[in-house]
Amino acid sequence: MLPFATYDWSLVWDERSLLWHGLLTALECSFFALILSTVIGLFLALARMNRPPVSWLAGFYINFFRGVPALVSVLWVYFGLSLLLGINFSVLQAGIIALTLLYSAFIAEIYRAALQSIPRGQREAGLALGMRPSRVFLRVVLPQATKIAIPNLGSMFIGMVKDTSTFTVIGMVEIVRVTQDTEASAFQPFVLYTAAAGVYVVAAFVLDFVFRLVEKALTTPPSGGLSSLLRRRRQARVELVMQRVEALSGRT
Repeated sequence: MLPFATYDWSLVWDERSLLWHGLLTALECSFFALILSTVIGLFLALARMNRPPVSWLAGFYINFFRGVPALVSVLWVYFGLSLLLGINFSVLQAGIIALTLLYSAFIAEIYRAALQSIPRGQREAGLALGMRPSRVFLRVVLPQATKIAIPNLGSMFIGMVKDTSTFTVIGMVEIVRVTQDTEASAFQPFVLYTAAAGVYVVAAFVLDFVFRLVEKALTTPPSGGLSSLLRRRRQARVELVMQRVEALSGRT
């Protein structure tokens, strides 16, 4: 009998519901952490581009948490930060906070590079048209920077999903924890851990596909009636701006 025949691959199908539940837990934790990390990372990027000492503080945070492993971060939050603040974090809350602390530092650098890649002339053109600096940033600079950052944000999300595998130390029932519990009774480590690796790989392919669709939707104009409506509104705004510019030039 071949050694391969001793592996009970039917366990993967039998435990499919538990693996699916573990994947959903990892995705839920990573999804909320991605939202928080993106918001915090954007503010950190702006702080990093500011003047000292604000840029120094932001730089210290970024460099510090980029060097902290996910395992250490979640232990700090679950056993340390909870005692310091007097709050009993749930396992899911601790995982979200830990991922947010880590990945906001990486996303800050992603956004900083994206913001700096936008030509300065676009900001100056917006200000010349009478737009407030905040409006120029929100309507002109930030959308373009987000388009540039989307592929890297997708990579960060995939990394978050994988890093949840270390949260078994605080009892999070994600893919690896499900695999460990099943292996303890089935004694099929190769089969079960191979299945866990397969789940992570499939999830990575699916998430990469989703973020590519988002990137394409942001960078490619929609087609059909929606495209025509948006195009007409854009042309109307451009004509209005040109009329204002001509009126101002006529007065001078």
